[in-house]
Amino acid sequence: MEVHTPAKVAAPGKLAGPATWVDDRIGLAKLMGNIRKVFPDHWSFLLGEIALYSFVILLLTGVFLTIWFKPSMAEVEYAGSYELLRNVPMSEAFASTLSISFDIRGGLLVRQIHHWAAMLFVAAMTVHMLRVFFTGAFRKPRELNWLIGVGLLSIGLVEGFAGYSLPDDLLSGTGLRFVDGLVRSIPLIGTWAEFFVFAGEYPGTLIIPRLYMVHILLVPGILLGLISAHMALLVYHKHTHWPAPGRTNHNIQGYPFFPIYVAKAGGFFFIVFGITILMGALMQINPVWLFGPYNPSQVTAGSQPDWYMGFVEGAIRIIPNWESHILGTTWSWNIFLPGVGLMGLLFTALGAYPFIEAWITGDKSEHHLLDRPRNAPNRTAFGVAGMAAYGMFWLAGGNDIIATQFHVSLNNVTYFMRVAVFVVPVLAFIVTKRICLSLQRADKDRVLHGSESNIIVRNPDGGYSESHAPISQGEAYSLTRHPQLDALTPNGEKVGRTRKALSRWYADGQVPVPTAEEIEAAAHHAEKPALDGSETPALEGSPAAESGVSH
Repeated sequence: MEVHTPAKVAAPGKLAGPATWVDDRIGLAKLMGNIRKVFPDHWSFLLGEIALYSFVILLLTGVFLTIWFKPSMAEVEYAGSYELLRNVPMSEAFASTLSISFDIRGGLLVRQIHHWAAMLFVAAMTVHMLRVFFTGAFRKPRELNWLIGVGLLSIGLVEGFAGYSLPDDLLSGTGLRFVDGLVRSIPLIGTWAEFFVFAGEYPGTLIIPRLYMVHILLVPGILLGLISAHMALLVYHKHTHWPAPGRTNHNIQGYPFFPIYVAKAGGFFFIVFGITILMGALMQINPVWLFGPYNPSQVTAGSQPDWYMGFVEGAIRIIPNWESHILGTTWSWNIFLPGVGLMGLLFTALGAYPFIEAWITGDKSEHHLLDRPRNAPNRTAFGVAGMAAYGMFWLAGGNDIIATQFHVSLNNVTYFMRVAVFVVPVLAFIVTKRICLSLQRADKDRVLHGSESNIIVRNPDGGYSESHAPISQGEAYSLTRHPQLDALTPNGEKVGRTRKALSRWYADGQVPVPTAEEIEAAAHHAEKPALDGSETPALEGSPAAESGVSH
């Protein structure tokens, strides 16, 4: 008989008991399993991280400012260290803002970091959504996450406006007066809505305390909830990645969240934080002491809103004076349509676009591979047209500055912008689509004929041409991986005329992806030796071979 001594079982560690207790109640082991989740690596994915880190900076600096700020519209006489406003009547909100800027150690730096972080937060969200839009990352199954992103952007604008208005200086008060006009322009209920928001006629005595609660409690709570849901869906759906050999809609290539991305994310957070601190220290923003306290009878000459609200002001500045008088009530279309209506149109269009595109194309499959913008020419053209329209409205918001700086008529600037907001987006759409199709043709030519070798070959008849070198299989795969859109065919499904026409138009004009036979034939031709056996001639069909001269 053979006698075997069983291996000695190691005694459980000191943390085994507490860890088991926690695991039984919150599933700690399952949660810890996600720390090895794989994420792809690309610089464009950092745009969303900038928005997240900016929000964290806002929370940190906002706690500091909350300690010292007094959200009160009660009138006091300023007795702080800024002598130019000494003994001037102002609200406690403005006085406390001056105190933070001049009397609290580090207060001005924190104020400016907070303001720059707010600008960066909205800007990063905007650029991140543009990246998602142009690459098609909003498609199934990420439509809900796209809607959450639209909600984050819209609520971020509200949060920025509320914080912008809290100091109660002359510039922010002018912006608050602007919003009061938007509220009053709402048909039928505008006046009552104004009384509800301002607790009476503008400016009232409660708007600053109300905006304060919205700014530090209500909206941050909503943002935290939406960001948490956004990140949870990101983990659940897995991250999108760019086409490359070995990458499909059913796998993911990248690095584990821990320890790779934990270290990278931590370092990137401190980079964003450091740059924001440098901006707050070296670049002045919102010097409220130069504007003075808010007075409803005064208006700041040349006043401009924060950049993300400039398109609304521009639309209101250039719209004709359209008003109606119905049943003894004035309907101010010249304020309601470009103000409330334009913002509603913008966010409705953003939220509806994923579903509209899926309806037009009939695409019901899941997508985890990103599109190169050139391979979705209509989507890219729509995006650029929207950016062009936004830019025209944004420029119109500074029509007075343009007129004074370039010594032109303010009326002429206004008339020009009224036309440009409609014409420029159409031109941008046409030009962008043509550029995308040209880039598709260039990609096809590169796959079939290779890349330029920078070697000029002289033919026996005296002509010159440039030989092409074949590209790698990996590059060829990436250039031909995108699916080819086809017009809708019924296949038993009832398709209306409008949908058929839109589908045909959406798929029209795309450059066909090279087939395997075409690629093989081009590769076989590239392997043929030159006539004299010394040089490699230009590939057949290339511009150099057809023209006989260098290009």
